[in-house]
Amino acid sequence: MSLAHAGHADGGFPATALVPAALFWAYLAAALRLRDPGGPGWPHARTASFGLGALLLAAGLLWPAGDFVGHMWQHLLIGMLAPLALVLGAPVTLLLRTLDRRTGRALVHLLRHPVARVLGHPVTGLLLTAGGLWLLYLTPLYRATLDSPALHTLVNVHFLLSGCLFAWSIAGPDPGPHRPRVPVRLVVIGVGVAAHATIAQLLYAGLFVDVPATAAELRAGATLMYYLGDLAEIALALALLATWRPEPARRRRAGHRTAGAAAANA
Repeated sequence: MSLAHAGHADGGFPATALVPAALFWAYLAAALRLRDPGGPGWPHARTASFGLGALLLAAGLLWPAGDFVGHMWQHLLIGMLAPLALVLGAPVTLLLRTLDRRTGRALVHLLRHPVARVLGHPVTGLLLTAGGLWLLYLTPLYRATLDSPALHTLVNVHFLLSGCLFAWSIAGPDPGPHRPRVPVRLVVIGVGVAAHATIAQLLYAGLFVDVPATAAELRAGATLMYYLGDLAEIALALALLATWRPEPARRRRAGHRTAGAAAANA
């Protein structure tokens, strides 16, 4: 999918393809502000990850979408691969380090809002990403996006933002409000793999889907979703495990004692 479907389909250069370049320029400018001979600076690996995400997003925006296979490539790039790389760049942490103290505190307070806690839960991200796919392909929504560039743009913005939200709620290095434990997040990833595999199989068989494409295009697009989507989910799980620091046993026991004392005093 392309954020500028109409212009791209006509062979023109989509102006929104410049958005990734602008995002990376702003990110790089903020990272360079942290260059201090006496300070820790900003990790190059995070800058490289965000740059890769911007590159993948640009590739998705420029990918030719003449058929369903091209559409699937764009969805995978814009909705799954680019969000993970962007999130691993820790843009919120970078923003907090470059903002003044008052504005930074206001942003942290916003991240602790109850609404942010609900949005930041992995299940919410899963419902928005996987649920969005089921809605797109099992209803007339996909047909409608082919005739309405504005709706097409809206759908792609949804997949980009929901993909970033899901990746952040699972493995994002940025601060998150009360994320569940790692085993719970791994279970959510497993459910996401199953949801993607199921819709891919339905597309492959042409069952219950409302996609105006040939059987060969459906099978090719479904195969892309099945295998490349799995790779994206595995990369997300590996990113989570790479940052996992098991809680020390003494801290767990102290937490259990605190919870028991609170229950006894209730």
